[in-house]
Amino acid sequence: MRAVALDGLSTSPISAATISGSLVHTSGAVGREPGSSEVAAGFEAQMRVALANLDAVLEAAGSSRGHVLKTVVFITRREDFSTMNRIYAEHFGEPWPARSTLVCGLAQEALLFEIEAVAECAAAEPAAG
Repeated sequence: MRAVALDGLSTSPISAATISGSLVHTSGAVGREPGSSEVAAGFEAQMRVALANLDAVLEAAGSSRGHVLKTVVFITRREDFSTMNRIYAEHFGEPWPARSTLVCGLAQEALLFEIEAVAECAAAEPAAG
């Protein structure tokens, strides 16, 4: 197993992701601006920041959103489900990753959205020649 670190995403004792074999397992990405304790205002803004943070973690791990196999989405308010689906559809494309969605409390009261993913490592580009 190999850990992926990405400065500024969390103050908790976690890796941004771990890689085992050809799979990347990300920690939960939330709507906090990297390197800041500031959480974006509102559900939509938090979700967009969290997805950008997830993209950064996947890139650091040698993957991308196009290689995501499965996501787990956590929302704190059931009424945000349709907004979540709309933004999710803008961010991911077909074939859609498998997804589980939970309505639950999160570690900090200000957080309204969290997403974690399992992705394949991107295949190396063939050498030119």
